[in-house]
Amino acid sequence: MAADAAFLIESDASARDWLDSHHDDGPRIISYDVQRCRRGVRMCNVQVRERSGRDDHRTYITAALEDGTRILVDRRAAERLPSRFAFTVRGLGPWKHLDLDLDGEQWGALLYD
Repeated sequence: MAADAAFLIESDASARDWLDSHHDDGPRIISYDVQRCRRGVRMCNVQVRERSGRDDHRTYITAALEDGTRILVDRRAAERLPSRFAFTVRGLGPWKHLDLDLDGEQWGALLYD
């Protein structure tokens, strides 16, 4: 694990295969987006994605996969995530994507606390 990483992220076999086949030069990002809709409804979206040019690395906390690969975590999500969690792959065909592997309580804390 990277010495400056605040989180350790484990990955199952499907996640490791996905990461190997979708190599990216920069660190991936766990983004956290909150949108407020009419009548006070709050919608949260958590996504593992590639880093874009608009991302400011200073607004993220460093995490690491067990092999040392750096991942950046949105500070708002970092406040709610456990210090150890895992990646897995979800979806079918072209919609396969890397995702967090959390239990129900962890998802609840991340999205609703």
